[in-house]
Amino acid sequence: MKKERSLRSKRTGVFPYLLMLPAMSMFVLFCFYPFFKTIYLTFFLTNVKGEAIKFMALDNYRRVLTGTAFANAVKNSFIFAAMVGIPSFFIGFILALAACEKYRTSKLIEVMFSLPMAVAGVAAAAIGRVVFSSSANGIMNYLLGTEISWLENTKTALLSVGVITVWLNIGSNFIFLLTGVRNVSVDLIECARIDGAGYFKRLFKIVIPLASPQIFFVVFLDIVSSFQAFGQIKILTGGGPNGATSTLIYEIFRSGLSNGRYETACVYSLILFLIIFLITRIQFLLEKKVVNY
Repeated sequence: MKKERSLRSKRTGVFPYLLMLPAMSMFVLFCFYPFFKTIYLTFFLTNVKGEAIKFMALDNYRRVLTGTAFANAVKNSFIFAAMVGIPSFFIGFILALAACEKYRTSKLIEVMFSLPMAVAGVAAAAIGRVVFSSSANGIMNYLLGTEISWLENTKTALLSVGVITVWLNIGSNFIFLLTGVRNVSVDLIECARIDGAGYFKRLFKIVIPLASPQIFFVVFLDIVSSFQAFGQIKILTGGGPNGATSTLIYEIFRSGLSNGRYETACVYSLILFLIIFLITRIQFLLEKKVVNY
């Protein structure tokens, strides 16, 4: 057996690695190099071109971590992630359960529920401007009979952006969760029904455990996308009013592209990476306990 393996390795040589070289080169160029360059720039003062001009040691980290903008951005990021992730998951799951039932209009219902997935973030933000317009003609004010400045009010601005983001996430959540729910054996559910198990008992004892891989994936996807939401914040509020909707991803944009402080943007980028990394590590540690494959 050892001789056969050695002969195979000699025959293959470097050819498989040459086939992998183009893909690996692109991966290194667009993933590893930017990542390590970002870490490198956090220790320097940069010019308007993003070039390192002066070594600053840990001064950039100290300045960012002790600033009020950082604390506000972290708080808004976590609030926004909870505000978007929880409703997105539950609404998508309820719609998946509803679409799983067989009706004459089932196909039409599936298309309608998944439509938000086809809408770009910029287009959704444009719709959000109409919905949350401060004038009496704004859809939300018209329905409620109010004249609230939804996007200009510090108490309602983040909530308004969150509502639009939830609507954007529902389509993808619905598709993934519907796949998980439909993978559950109909025979198994029917047997439980015959044995006297009610709807909610079948849901919590059969459907959710067997659909747990898709549920785990959707939760992971919602958390990451919530922390990375940018387009709707930029278009709807621009981080305002008074920083009420300024998140970590928006601070990266504001520091780097608006103010030309690329070293500050790199510090924010690295902190955002660490936060998402820690959250995903916790998720994967819980995976073995809550996910059934």
